[in-house]
Amino acid sequence: MAKLETVIKETITRGARRQVRLMVLPLRREVVRLRRKLAEVHSGLLSIRRRAVSWERLLDATPPGSRVSEEDVKAARLSPRLIQRLRKRLGLSQTALARLLSVSGPAVAQWEAGRSKPRGQHRAALVSLRKVGKREAKELLARQGKEPRRKEPRPSRPARPAKRRRRAKSRPARRRRTPSSRRRAKK
Repeated sequence: MAKLETVIKETITRGARRQVRLMVLPLRREVVRLRRKLAEVHSGLLSIRRRAVSWERLLDATPPGSRVSEEDVKAARLSPRLIQRLRKRLGLSQTALARLLSVSGPAVAQWEAGRSKPRGQHRAALVSLRKVGKREAKELLARQGKEPRRKEPRPSRPARPAKRRRRAKSRPARRRRTPSSRRRAKK
């Protein structure tokens, strides 16, 4: 009787396992499909967030009122004296203006000296800065200062071994000629 009872129990458990497997298998497939879909949505969301961050950086980098039409940019007269006056009106140094426009300091100096002219996006940014006041310019600079630098630090150089100095061959010390010794040499 015990043997019959164990056989019946094993048969019931096998049947139950089979039924559970039949029910669970489609559910597992559905879970895998949903996980893949979730991963796709998550990667799409990450790319959208990256784009949003880049757009925010772009908007933060451009001064307010920088939405200047291309006609205004083309028609704008940017002489070296006007660039210098704009910079002084905003109370900025050449390096501060360069940081605000995302150019190098020497570039601003070249513009003010008349050796080169701002082109493209730098020209548009300069034209848009005409509409910015001193306070707004300072705020923009402060905002840019808070952003972390994107440049990676330079790798440190390995220490150079100290150069050995060669000893000079021993020479007899040169005697300094004085006026009296020169007279003696002439005789």
